Amino acid sequence: MEAFGADQFQLVLLRRMADHRPELVEEALRTLGASRAELREANRRWQARLHGRHSPGGERRYRAVLGPPQSTVVRRIGDLSCEALLWPVPLWPELRFEVLCAPGGGAVWNEWLIRAPGAPSPVLGGPDDLVPWSCTVDEVARAFRPATPLEGSAPTRWRLAFGDATTGTRHIAHFTWGLLQYVEEA
Repeated sequence: MEAFGADQFQLVLLRRMADHRPELVEEALRTLGASRAELREANRRWQARLHGRHSPGGERRYRAVLGPPQSTVVRRIGDLSCEALLWPVPLWPELRFEVLCAPGGGAVWNEWLIRAPGAPSPVLGGPDDLVPWSCTVDEVARAFRPATPLEGSAPTRWRLAFGDATTGTRHIAHFTWGLLQYVEEA
């Protein structure tokens, strides 16, 4: 059996996105030269890693699959300091997979896609600029202040409520692994 690595991890990311953007996932599978069966198998193996008694936990899980992070930075979130581990994601070269860990490694607080350091963010002037897979949670939250975080439907999903300043219409942006999937009127 092939070792579980970065290629399979990308399929895991795509598996959850397929619920909302199947057409984009199909295109990504063609780009990766992978099948739907390979996507399902990668997700099955990832779930086994998450729930296996002998699988590494916390940040070690990601190091075992993705190798050493491209960069590690200390982030402050309110009064807390944490480590942010960043890995490139070949399918989205302008993004990085970020794992936020408790100080000293170990416990994972958050895991999602973010814009790569130095990569330009998209210009987000209004809801029409929110194209699927074009922006991250943080970028939408900054562009549409004040955005209100809402509970997602699964651990890998986030939602942000925000208003359109020109029309007053309320919207909810839906994200999987931190990447925009779709926007709906609230």
